[in-house]
Amino acid sequence: MSVSYRQPGVVLTDRRFTVPLDHDDPAGETIELYAREVVASDKAHQDDLPWLVHLAGGPGLGAMRPVGRQAWLDRALREYRVLLLDQRGTGASTPATRQTLPLRGGPAAQAEYLTHFRADSIVRDCEAIRREVTGGAPWTVHGQSFGGFCAVTYLSLAPEGLRTVLVTGGLPSLDAHADDVYRAAYPRVERKVAAHYARYPQDVARARRIADHLLTHDVTLPGGYRLTVEAFQSLGILLGTGDGSHRLHHLLADAFVRTPHGFELSDAFQEEARNLLSYAGRPLYALVHEAIYGQGERPTAWSAERVRAEFPQFDAARSLAGDAPLLFTGESVHPWMFDCDPALRPLRETAELLAARTGWRPLYDPARLAANEVPVAAAVYHDDMYVDTAHSLRTARAIRGLRTWVTDEFEHDGVRVEGPRVLDRLLALARDEI
Repeated sequence: MSVSYRQPGVVLTDRRFTVPLDHDDPAGETIELYAREVVASDKAHQDDLPWLVHLAGGPGLGAMRPVGRQAWLDRALREYRVLLLDQRGTGASTPATRQTLPLRGGPAAQAEYLTHFRADSIVRDCEAIRREVTGGAPWTVHGQSFGGFCAVTYLSLAPEGLRTVLVTGGLPSLDAHADDVYRAAYPRVERKVAAHYARYPQDVARARRIADHLLTHDVTLPGGYRLTVEAFQSLGILLGTGDGSHRLHHLLADAFVRTPHGFELSDAFQEEARNLLSYAGRPLYALVHEAIYGQGERPTAWSAERVRAEFPQFDAARSLAGDAPLLFTGESVHPWMFDCDPALRPLRETAELLAARTGWRPLYDPARLAANEVPVAAAVYHDDMYVDTAHSLRTARAIRGLRTWVTDEFEHDGVRVEGPRVLDRLLALARDEI
């Protein structure tokens, strides 16, 4: 039963849907999806509003939990009824976590189950939901980051369900292997770290001091997370957001406190680091992060870890042995995370099986994209740390009629920072108004 309630300026309705786990076996096992319908208060009884479905980033992240007309929602609600979908396995949709996955059986059964949690399954979920929600009318898709990857898969598999597509920071390469993705990523990350140290030169010494401490001490954070130097370096994921450099600076500034036993990492630092590093709230992100690039017979095989060895400047021990600044890393998943994080430890073998898997289905149809007739507009953030700009622009050229807005005004989270303006610009581009 749907339940509606109010927040300032909006009416929200909880929606639940049942879909097949495997859309190729519609009579087989099912899972539940959760979505939150949002409509402006003054349009709540307007039945002819077009629909916009939002596909969040990740993979493995649930949709935003809004309070009123936050961020891009304010612009969308002027003309749309919005559906915030928790993609399968995330949020309030049938969860995939260390607690729930053992219900599937052992690691092999868990890994097989998780092969159904990629963009192609998410698109087919959307199509099943669309027919129920809109009565069969096409809808607009807004894809942020990984949600944009899903939107391109949507254009490949079911363009008849789409009225318009809006992508923010999420045009994927159509044919790059995960190795290609990370070979492009590490130099971008290095540039972001250099920019951070140029802004906050005092952080060079602070980061080296923390890393040196971690190389000589065993540190376990509250909740059981093992803070190794590699884990500390991965805090560089912050540098891909608009305020991330400032947040990292403040974290480093408060790292140490004097105790009767000498200087130690402060409780405040440890607690914030745990909140940033733990995958307890998003384990699916770690499990399928490289699988989203899988196509064909070539395994991903812990791509980010293997490719990192090609960039020895990221080796902390090497940096500390000389006078080079410590380099942080970015949005990547590594096997050691399944040792450090108690939310991931029971899933290590499952992750290994996914990394070794071959026979991934294609996610994109270049011929269909080349003949695309759906209006598409995409914001491409210049030197985006999470999604390679060159890959995005090459894909933009491969999708007929797609219009881009390339900007260095924002980082990857531009739609969160200036959502109404970003969405307004993309809608104008899609409608040929500019």
